[in-house]
Amino acid sequence: MDTQANPPADELILLPVEDVVLLPGTIVPLSADGEPVAAGLQEAARHGRHVALALRRGAPKEVLDLADLHAIATEARLLRYISSPDGKSHTAILQGIRRVRLLGQSLAGEIRSARVEPIAESPKAQDAELDARMHRLREQALESLQLSGQVPPELIASIQSVEDPGLLADLVAGLIDMSPAEKQEILDTLDVRARLDRMLWHLAYRLQVLRLSADIGRQTRETMEGRQREFLLREQLKTIRKELGEDDERGPETDDLRKALEAAGLPEEVDRQARRELRRLERMPEGSPEYGMVRTYLEWLSELPWRLEADTPIAIETARRVLDDDHFGLEKIKRRILEFLAVRKLNPGGRGPILCFVGPPGVGKTSLGQSIAHALGRPFVRVSLGGVHDEAEIRGHRRTYIGALPGNIIQGIRRAGARDCVMMLDEIDKLGGGGFQGDPASAMLEVLDPEQNGTFRDAYLGVPFDLSRVLFIATANQVDTIPGPLRDRMEMVELSGYTAEEKQAIARRYLLPRQLQQNGLGEAQALVDDGALTGIIEDYTREAGVRSLEREIGSVLRFVAMRIAEGQTGPIRVGRDELRSILGPARFDPEVAGRAALPGVVTGLAWTPVGGSILFVESTRVPGNGRLILTGQLGDVMKESAQAALTLVKGRAVAMGIDPALFERSDIHVHVPAGATPKDGPSAGVAMFLSLTSLMLDRAIEPTVAVTGEVSLRGLVLPVGGIREKVVAAARAGIGTVMLPARNRRDWDDIPPSARDKLRFVWLDTVDDAVAAVWPAAAKAAAARPASEPDQVMTSAATPP
Repeated sequence: MDTQANPPADELILLPVEDVVLLPGTIVPLSADGEPVAAGLQEAARHGRHVALALRRGAPKEVLDLADLHAIATEARLLRYISSPDGKSHTAILQGIRRVRLLGQSLAGEIRSARVEPIAESPKAQDAELDARMHRLREQALESLQLSGQVPPELIASIQSVEDPGLLADLVAGLIDMSPAEKQEILDTLDVRARLDRMLWHLAYRLQVLRLSADIGRQTRETMEGRQREFLLREQLKTIRKELGEDDERGPETDDLRKALEAAGLPEEVDRQARRELRRLERMPEGSPEYGMVRTYLEWLSELPWRLEADTPIAIETARRVLDDDHFGLEKIKRRILEFLAVRKLNPGGRGPILCFVGPPGVGKTSLGQSIAHALGRPFVRVSLGGVHDEAEIRGHRRTYIGALPGNIIQGIRRAGARDCVMMLDEIDKLGGGGFQGDPASAMLEVLDPEQNGTFRDAYLGVPFDLSRVLFIATANQVDTIPGPLRDRMEMVELSGYTAEEKQAIARRYLLPRQLQQNGLGEAQALVDDGALTGIIEDYTREAGVRSLEREIGSVLRFVAMRIAEGQTGPIRVGRDELRSILGPARFDPEVAGRAALPGVVTGLAWTPVGGSILFVESTRVPGNGRLILTGQLGDVMKESAQAALTLVKGRAVAMGIDPALFERSDIHVHVPAGATPKDGPSAGVAMFLSLTSLMLDRAIEPTVAVTGEVSLRGLVLPVGGIREKVVAAARAGIGTVMLPARNRRDWDDIPPSARDKLRFVWLDTVDDAVAAVWPAAAKAAAARPASEPDQVMTSAATPP
C-alpha cells in the first residue's frame, strides 16, 4: 500500500461472524465456538489488541477470502472475555469504536489479521433539517422502546444525551430489533443524513408493527379476560380444596368435557348454555343425582355434529348406476329419484319435496333410501317410527326426568355423525295416535316442514338444532293411516309388488349371491337352477315383495351347507324336483286350482297393504223370508256393495229369466273367505253382482275368470284403485281372464308386460258387459225379451245413458 497516497493502515485481529453486526457506540455479546474466532478472541484478550468484526457474505467457507466479507467492518475493543473450563466455549463482550474498511488479510497460525483503513465521519454543520431528523429519530426510538416494555431509565437517558447525529443513528440501530442484513446496511451507509433517513424508515415500520401488535394484544386480552379470570379462579379453588383435604378428582373429566365442547364448533347460543352447565357441573358434588344428568347432557352437546361438512358433488350418472346395481326394475321410481337428485344438484340450498315411498313390505323401500345415500356420498341412518305413541320419542324428554334422552331424530343425527345425512323415517304410517302422551304425528310436522326445521328444538337439548340440511325420506305401507297435515308435507312415490319374472331376476342377481355368502358357500358348491327358483316363487311363497323368497332360498342353501359339512364333494345341484325333499310339500297351489265351477262362486280381486290378492265371493240360497246375510268380517262399504248388488239383480231378474218369487221365499247368504281377515272397500261390487246372478240363474262361472269394479244402482261399473297390484296377483294365481272397469284403461301402462301377456282383459262399462262376458247365451236371451216385461222400467234404468 502506498503510504504517501493513503493514510497509514492499522492491522487488527479479524473476526468473521455470520449473524452479528456491531455498530460504533454499541455493545454486543459474542459467542465463539469455531476455532478461528475463538483463537482471535484469546489473542486479543492476551495482548489487549483491538478486533475488526466483519459480517460474512453467503454460506460459510473453509477457505475465507476477503471478498467473502462485507468491506465495511467495525473496530471494537474487548471489554470482557470468558472461557469455559473445558475450553470449548468462549464468550466476549465487545464495544464498537468506529467504522473501518477492510484492505487485506493475513493468517498466522489460527490468528487471522486484517489491514484496515479507519473511516472518519466529517463533522457536519448543524442545520434545521438535520436537527429535525435527530429530534424525530429520538421520539420514534423512545416510543418504540416504551411499546417494547421494561426499558431501563439509563437507556432512555443515553438516547436523549447523544448529540452526534451519526452516533444517534448507530445507537438506535443497535437497540431496536433489526436483522443482521439491515444493520449491515446501516453500517455501510457513510452519509449521516442518509443514515438518519434510513433509520427513520426502519423505525416507522417498527412502530407500525408494535402498535398493531399492541392493539391485537389488547383485543385478545379483552376477549380472553373472562376465560383467564375463570381459569385463575378455578385453579385457586382447586388449591383451596386441596389444602382443605377436599381434592377434586374430577378435574381431568371436566377438562376433557371442556376440550370436547370447544372442538365441537357450537353456535353462540348453544355455547353459552354449555358453559353455564359446565360451571354447574364443577360446583356440583359428584354424589348429587343431578351430576350424572348434567354430565350426560354436556356429552350429548359435544358429540352432535354442529359443523356442516363441505358438500359432495352429485353425479347423476353415478346415481343412476348405483340405483341400477342395487335394484331391479322400478324404472318409474328410479326416474323420480334421479329427478329429485338433479334438482338437488342444480339448487343445493333449495327446499325440495320430502319423498315417501309407499308400497308392500319387501319391495325395497328402505334399500332405496340406502342407495340414495350411497349416490350422494352421505351417511345413512334409519329411524323406525312403527308403534311410536309418545310425542317425546320425537321431540325428546325434558331433563327434569331421570334417564331423559333426546328424541329419535337427534339420536339419529348423532349416530350418523353428520348434519347433512340421509335419514330414513321408516313405517311413518304406523305412528301411534294422539293420547295423553301427545301426538307423535303432530310432532313430526315441525321435523318435516322446511320452514321450521332449521330451528328444531329438542326438549332434552333445550337449544335449537338445524335440520334443514338433513335429507328426509319416509316409507309407508299405506297412505290412509297417515294424518292429512303430515301427508301434505310429503310427496308419495308408490312402489307396487313384483311379478314372478321380476322376482326370478331379483333372486338370481341379489338374493342368491347374498344367501350364498351368509351360508359360507361358494358359487361352485351350490348350483340352484331357474326351475328351483320358479318353484320356490310359485309353490312356497305368496307375497308382493321378496322377503319370504329370500328366506326360502336361505333354507335351500342351509340344506346344501349341511350336505357339504357332512363330507359330500362336488357341486350340489338343486332343481325344482328337489324342493319337496328340502322344503316339504308345496305350501301354495294356484289359488283357483281345485276350485269347482259352482253356481254362486266368483273370483274377485283385492288390494291389501302387502300387495294384491284374489278373493272368492260365495253366495247360497236357503228357505226363508228374503233376508240378506253377510259374513266374512265385511266392512260397512262392502256390506253396502252387497246390498246394491242384490237390488240390481232383483231389478234385472225378469230380464235375465229369474223368478222374482225366489227372493221372497229365500234367504240369501253372501260369504267372503277368509273369515278371520277384515275386508272392506267398494271394488267387490261387480263380483257380488255376478255371484248373486250366478246363484239365482244356477249357472257357474269359470274360476279362472276374475273381476273387480264398483257398481252403481244404474248398473254402471265404476273405476277402482290398485289395478296394477290386482292384475299382478291375478297372473300369479293362475287367472286367465280379468274383467276391469273401462274407466281404468288409464292404468294400462302401469301393468307389467309379463302380466299383460298372460291374461285376457275384458273392459266393463256396465254389468251387462260382465254378464255377456261370462254367459253370452244368457245375455242374448235377456236382450231378446219383449219390452212389455214387468221389469222393463227397472232394466232401462240400469242402461247407461
